[in-house]
Amino acid sequence: MEEKVLISGAGPSGLVLALALSRQGIPFTIIDKDDGPGTTSRAMAVHARTLEFYEQLGIANKIVINGMIVNKINFFRNKNHLADIPLGMIGQDLSEFPYILILPQDVHEEILVDALNEAGHEVKWQHELKNFKDDGETVEVEMETPEGTVTENFAYLCGCDGASSTVRKALDIDFTGGTYDPVFFVADVENGTFLENPAVGFHEEDFCLGFPIRTMDQVRLIGLIPDEYMEDGEAPEGFSGLAAHAESILPVKVEQVNWYSSYRSHHRVAESFRKGRVFLVGDAGHIHSPVGGQGMNTGIGDAVNLSWKLSAVLKGRAAEDILHTYEKERIKFAHTLLQTTDRMFNFMVNKQRLRNFIIPVFIPRILRFSNMKDRLFRTISQIHVDYRESDLSGGATGKVKGGDRLPWTGRGEANNFRPLRSLDWQIHAYGEAGDEVASFAEEMGFEFFHMSWEESFEDTGMEEDSVYLIRPDGHISVAVKPENVEDIRAMVEKYSIQRLH
Repeated sequence: MEEKVLISGAGPSGLVLALALSRQGIPFTIIDKDDGPGTTSRAMAVHARTLEFYEQLGIANKIVINGMIVNKINFFRNKNHLADIPLGMIGQDLSEFPYILILPQDVHEEILVDALNEAGHEVKWQHELKNFKDDGETVEVEMETPEGTVTENFAYLCGCDGASSTVRKALDIDFTGGTYDPVFFVADVENGTFLENPAVGFHEEDFCLGFPIRTMDQVRLIGLIPDEYMEDGEAPEGFSGLAAHAESILPVKVEQVNWYSSYRSHHRVAESFRKGRVFLVGDAGHIHSPVGGQGMNTGIGDAVNLSWKLSAVLKGRAAEDILHTYEKERIKFAHTLLQTTDRMFNFMVNKQRLRNFIIPVFIPRILRFSNMKDRLFRTISQIHVDYRESDLSGGATGKVKGGDRLPWTGRGEANNFRPLRSLDWQIHAYGEAGDEVASFAEEMGFEFFHMSWEESFEDTGMEEDSVYLIRPDGHISVAVKPENVEDIRAMVEKYSIQRLH
């Protein structure tokens, strides 16, 4: 058997996993039971940490030029404008992508599929995973294809097959959590008014969100379905009544409905993200409320985290134990995110009118302070995600600890993220690293990147004369002073780590 990976599911998580494996030269097969990429907008927000990953994969520019940057969020009460939150370049000193990007998921997936095709790979559409058996050495997979049932063997199976994951169910992994009571509507409409930026409207106990997609006159509307619009406990089949409801809350005029659906939001995390040679990625392992646009971005983070670890093991460039760190690192964040989005969701749907003051009036005021803006951006963008408790993390210098995302130092010559495009292990030194650290990096077989110290680096939490062992995903594995570089050797030997390329 040729060592390779089966990716079941060609949504954003599966496609990114495939792209990353392709960059690492790992043979894989990616399948999906549908006959092609999705055709509806669905998930819309693409956050900075995802764009940083995409820069490593060489597709960030194409994603950005096809999206729309959110300049501000406007707040309305009874259709009257109350306040706004300026966003624009809110994270300008924190990331190369200091904004929130709006990109419909169908366009997003099309770009990912095109990138995969350009790399010489294709999704096998109309291929459905039916069953599999992990014997400890390989995973035998049974698939239903247009030509009939086929059986193949793979080194690893990655379930990227969504909230109703066949892979998760076959593994009998509990998907603990629940379903929120409120029923929501979501609709993509042609708007007769000009909505340049996202808007949140409140009216008594109701609220509605609207934001432009594709063009300024196409708008996504999301809101609670009031009880009086429900039909025998079910959402209405048509959108006409809800269109009038949305128009009473936001300054929009629905002229045509392109897509409408209703849903209850779920909050669940799988009991584990791995069993033997099988992994859960994205919605197969965790689903959250849509507050903050975190779900898809979190799934992409899963895919990136797993991709380089699978690559290292399959190439014989790391011990298989390194795969254990995938679950520990990502399941912790999934639980943290669920708690955060739970609180935000429950406050948003709270029918007490205090909500109608706190969100549109109080929050814009506190976000006038730069430290609060930074905190908001770090959280929403996911650049704050750390793996400090991982067995792959150790050491600290200044405020930076092993497991943190490498702090970004700036554009141009000061851009310390450029070397990360290699998707490989590397050693970074900031300040007077000296020839000894360079020689150490050469001895270890890792790329070496050195930057002279600048005072502005202190704002990132860095400390002068620091040395970092950087993982292929841009997180710091070990942070030490030059005299303690042997701590890096200890981590490398612990997992038998070698360069991937």
